[in-house]
Amino acid sequence: MIDVSINAMDITNSPKMHSLKKYAEKYKNELLNNILPFWLENSKDEMNGGYFTCLDRQGKVFDTDKFMWLQGREVWCFSYMYHHVEQKQAWLDMAKHGADFMQKFGRDENGNWYFSLTADGKPLVQPYNIFSDCFATMAFAALDKASPNETYKNIALETFENIIKRQHNWKGIYNKAVPGTRPLKNFSLPMILCNLSLELEHIIGKARVDSFIPSVIDEVMNVFYDPSSGLILENVYEDGSFCDSFEGRILNPGHAIEAMWFIMDLAKRNHDEALIQKACNIMLHTLEYAWDKEYGGIFYFLDIKGNPPQQLEWDQKLWWVHVETLVALAKGYQLTGNEKCAEWFEIVHAYTWKHFRDNEFGEWFGYLNRRGEVLLDLKGGKWKGCFHIPRSLYQIWKTLEN
Repeated sequence: MIDVSINAMDITNSPKMHSLKKYAEKYKNELLNNILPFWLENSKDEMNGGYFTCLDRQGKVFDTDKFMWLQGREVWCFSYMYHHVEQKQAWLDMAKHGADFMQKFGRDENGNWYFSLTADGKPLVQPYNIFSDCFATMAFAALDKASPNETYKNIALETFENIIKRQHNWKGIYNKAVPGTRPLKNFSLPMILCNLSLELEHIIGKARVDSFIPSVIDEVMNVFYDPSSGLILENVYEDGSFCDSFEGRILNPGHAIEAMWFIMDLAKRNHDEALIQKACNIMLHTLEYAWDKEYGGIFYFLDIKGNPPQQLEWDQKLWWVHVETLVALAKGYQLTGNEKCAEWFEIVHAYTWKHFRDNEFGEWFGYLNRRGEVLLDLKGGKWKGCFHIPRSLYQIWKTLEN
């Protein structure tokens, strides 16, 4: 069994914290002067509404399909920045521009959010993916904070209730698995629900959030956490036991690390020092396990038994994995004082800024090969949009500044 204890320390006069604090301005400037301007300038569809997310290296649109989860993420981003950073009218206008498109075209007759649409709003791919719903909820909840509106509030609440109703069989008729043979549950939804509940607190109330949090924490920290390895599994049997299969053995280090900063936020809210320390330790153990000792960077997928993963992209280095890791390290150090967080922050920061940032055309690359070379020079596509980088830059800036 992995020891998840961690020794907290008084970090008031810690030289490491002072050395990390110097990065706050760097992350703030990158957010405000590079990332947000790039998306404001290049992603807005003036003709049809909504956003283009398939942007090449220079920001030119190379495909016009619209993916609802990325539409929701961008609405959330500009709403959040307007509410938390500065009340810039351009940010609020951008958020409303995307929300109007989503409101008009995004849902089927049952209130489920499509996966993708054509540029002018015709449905392309059925609502098989509940993460479209998750990010629609976040989008309209954030927009309601930025610009209170009963319509925004109702859309967020209706969608959240639908997620809760679907959570145990969220693919529904689109599930390809034969029922009963290998009944697995996936880590992604409990992970996102950690964060989603807090986004909705002004709508559903503190009491409901407080009642919801314990079950989410239990799922993440007990059901999907494997104490024998100290790692978070992506898929387990419905009773939480290990499944020795491709799906059961797979590790997604980025998911696990991102979830640990969600858990730290929830634990801080609940004044749960032990949970903060456990989450920090799991995060560090996952990072050490998944770090590429030969080329640097964090592997995308790994097999917990060291077998060949089924994902052919297993050894790629992805943008979101690295920026979310930086958030977790900053929060881990702020909350626990564990010096390993500061040491790893320096390492991951150096790798991330060297390999992902595009110094010539702005924004950041998303996909590197194992050696850290740019694999795809796009700035946005079907999976990468205006979300992980701006959210992470903001979180790191505020964590280090404070």
